[in-house]
Amino acid sequence: MRIRCSPSLFLFIVLFAMTACSTIKSPIPPLASIEGVQGHFRIGRIINLKTGKAISFDQLIDQVGTRRLIFIGEVHSNPEHHLIQVQILQALMSRYAPMAVAMEFFNKTQQTVLDRYMDGSTTETGFLKDVGWHKNWAYAYHFYRPLLTMTKEKGRKILAINAPNPIVKKVARSGLSSLAPIERNQLANHINLKNESHREYLYQIYKKHSHQDLKRFDFFYQAQCVWEDTMAENIAKYLSKNEEKLVVLSGNGHIINKYGIPNRTLSRIEIPMATILLQPLTGPLNLKRKMAD
Repeated sequence: MRIRCSPSLFLFIVLFAMTACSTIKSPIPPLASIEGVQGHFRIGRIINLKTGKAISFDQLIDQVGTRRLIFIGEVHSNPEHHLIQVQILQALMSRYAPMAVAMEFFNKTQQTVLDRYMDGSTTETGFLKDVGWHKNWAYAYHFYRPLLTMTKEKGRKILAINAPNPIVKKVARSGLSSLAPIERNQLANHINLKNESHREYLYQIYKKHSHQDLKRFDFFYQAQCVWEDTMAENIAKYLSKNEEKLVVLSGNGHIINKYGIPNRTLSRIEIPMATILLQPLTGPLNLKRKMAD
């Protein structure tokens, strides 16, 4: 299928690790630059990488609010990123209609549990137990609670989009060919393993970490694509049946350069899309134009 590039892509830069107090003269604050653009950008700026210019928060909301599909990335362990996600979601729901939210953190088999919590049929304690939050997701629930609570209060849906974690782990260790039919049927029908730029990007990440139980990069790459194509397919299926806007929350690695979920969604459904990448700025940073439109 033909992939249509989204009209614009945005980058949100924040600093999340502050230096300790000291009587020594403060160091020069970190700056970001964009290839081919003169000047630098400081902490807290919102940059439209298509134009190479900083924009205000209101302008960000105006621009992404015209899209039906909005990705907001994160570093999972960064509390500031979750606060920014709350601010963006609040602004979108206030300025436009309340909208559904898709989350990487839940797999498709948990949709019924999510629906029961969202319609008030179960308590928050029961919900956390039923989805196995502390077992299945390694990050603090209080990072995500305001996002779920806001969506619940607005009467909108939380969409579970991921593949079951045990299946992804099995692929990472022994490959797609090792799956039983019942396991393979829980994943996307088509899994694209032919994007060489995506493959090289993930290979560089793979090389930087020790993988005691992941001996083969090919299997590691297959697992990443299983995640991303399955999420993309679930997003596309939802949007094909519902006219409302959808905000997708996921790790930065799944949306950077559009390799992962964004382009794989656009290969399934042509839809106006925007991506917001939350980028820590802790030192000199050169932003590539290919990170965004």
